[in-house]
Amino acid sequence: MPGLERLKHAIILVVGDDALVRLELADWLAELGLTVLTADNAAHAIELLDSHPHIDLLLTDIRMPGSMDGIQLAHHVAERWPPVTIVVLSGMLQTELSELPPGSLFVPKPYRPEALWRALSEKKATTAEIRRRRAAAN
Repeated sequence: MPGLERLKHAIILVVGDDALVRLELADWLAELGLTVLTADNAAHAIELLDSHPHIDLLLTDIRMPGSMDGIQLAHHVAERWPPVTIVVLSGMLQTELSELPPGSLFVPKPYRPEALWRALSEKKATTAEIRRRRAAAN
């Protein structure tokens, strides 16, 4: 797949309350050789972001139980962890793109793997790439 080399050192956090969908997506990404963490709600996602500072990508559903939905989580992550690339996945086609944080992407469900892969491949440099650039500059 195009872009796999760039993403092979990326750490991806998949967030969603539907265990089957979340685990299927996580398995697909892991089969591609990517490192994947999963969370079933925003609070768990924030705990993982706090304890894993090198997370590069957040894939989140919109509808989730708890104090934050996926859009609120996306805004929280964009403010607190600006290097993290945010991709919002949802079957809620009436979602206004203006509701999303600037620079984030929306991929409608059901999504085709190629569409999701394009969204993952075209985004910001991963934290691994940033670390390599800094090390090379020193």
